[in-house]
Amino acid sequence: MSLNVDVPPPPTLDPVESDESYHRVDLGEFLEAGAWESAFTTWAEHTALTESEFAVVVDLEMIQQFDFFWDDFVSRVGYHAPGLPEDWRERELHPALDSWETASTINASLAELGSRTSTILTEEYVDWDTESAVGEDLPEFE
Repeated sequence: MSLNVDVPPPPTLDPVESDESYHRVDLGEFLEAGAWESAFTTWAEHTALTESEFAVVVDLEMIQQFDFFWDDFVSRVGYHAPGLPEDWRERELHPALDSWETASTINASLAELGSRTSTILTEEYVDWDTESAVGEDLPEFE
């Protein structure tokens, strides 16, 4: 299945107090420089999300709720994907949000978009040296 929509603007990553270790400013620049468009376009080609479900995402401004950060421990870009709360029905979040299947599809699809974006940022944009290699502090077994 393919989602035929315009690429929305990338999420804005606000710097945090210790931003130099999370590289949020750098990652935000990478998103603006093409990482977001590349990730979104690739994701849209394969997502199960329909145009009406994506309209819910846009209406609820969920794209801006994505967060990306450098995870030095595993030397990759980490992410937090937005999701619909469990009480979406009680809160009547959106008139087109009418089933658990729709809510689950939106949540799973946004997690996939976060993962795709994280991968593209890590593999194609990040070029800084990490402070430690994963597992270098583990004992060697013979």
